[in-house]
Amino acid sequence: MMLQAPNPRHYTAEHESLRATVRRFFEKEVAPHANAWDEAGSFPRELYRKAAEAGLLQLGFPEAYGGVECDAFHRMILFEERAWGGSGGVASGLFSHTIGAPPIAAAGSEALKARVLPSILAGEQIAALAITEPGGGSDVAQLATTAKREGDHYVVNGSKLFITSGLRADWFTVAVRTGGPGAAGVSLLLIAGDTPGLTRSPLQKMGWWASDTAEIGFTDCRVPAEHLLGEEGQGFQVIMRNFNHERLALAAAACGYAQVCLHDAVAWARERRTFGKPLSERQVIRHKLVDMATRIEATRALLDDLAARLDAGESPAAQIAMAKNFATRSFQFCADAAVQILGGMGFMRGTRVERLYREVKVMMIGGGAEEVMKDLIAKRLGL
Repeated sequence: MMLQAPNPRHYTAEHESLRATVRRFFEKEVAPHANAWDEAGSFPRELYRKAAEAGLLQLGFPEAYGGVECDAFHRMILFEERAWGGSGGVASGLFSHTIGAPPIAAAGSEALKARVLPSILAGEQIAALAITEPGGGSDVAQLATTAKREGDHYVVNGSKLFITSGLRADWFTVAVRTGGPGAAGVSLLLIAGDTPGLTRSPLQKMGWWASDTAEIGFTDCRVPAEHLLGEEGQGFQVIMRNFNHERLALAAAACGYAQVCLHDAVAWARERRTFGKPLSERQVIRHKLVDMATRIEATRALLDDLAARLDAGESPAAQIAMAKNFATRSFQFCADAAVQILGGMGFMRGTRVERLYREVKVMMIGGGAEEVMKDLIAKRLGL
């Protein structure tokens, strides 16, 4: 089932070729295994290499380090179409480098980028972002993990929480305090996963079961000074730019998952018969499907507008936050409606809409909870 075709003013044949490639990869390599990997709480590391061979890990990174330059619409397609794998856990783990590696590309030294980025983009190593702490998440300016300069090293102490790919990551992009209180004291360090004193503890979650999530501890971890990303005290600005990319990715992914929920609800309604007729012939069901489709179309229109503005050089932070809230709400609505339409089958483990229903909430929280986004929007708009 297809909604209205993508707007040709924004999407070229090259964009649609990428869309077909991403969807084909996730339908072939992820969808058949999504339930088993969810129950196992992990997916094979080999999947990173396969994704790299398909050209999916490199989008948006500099060509000099194995990346592929692209526009905002390419990035939107990548995150939207991965929904056809039916597992947010696999997608979030497989693409943890899209939040862990951009600060390396943006602020790392040439030597550091040349040493680290090619292996990440080739699917040989895994990158993760470590910002959130047990004492706080979105309020980055108040983070407590410290990094004290001792000669040609920083000594890091503290902990990070809810870290995607935390158990298997080879590299952590870590927000640390190198200076005084507030945003001006925040820096970014790239820390190797095998650094002595670094510990990892697995966390159990409501959803995203196939994605490992961990608490990371740092006890007197000695990190080479050349692993500083940018200058001391400039980490906050890099983190904020990274958050905008993450929020837009979450919004695009939410739109994709909403469409998957609609697809599965339509397929079930056409097949399922009640009192001698297909469920799809019941007006109340058709109205539910229309409500789902309407929200998806509105979400896509908002995302297309944002992508065009980004490609025009704008930095619409408030609108990105709006899109993140709106898209995840659309996903929540569609997941709930799909489970309702499937009835008892929608409540069964192993059903795609059941899995996605469990995974809605993490997308509404990740990258900044809805309440944080609304406060950011209000400040940006002067409300």
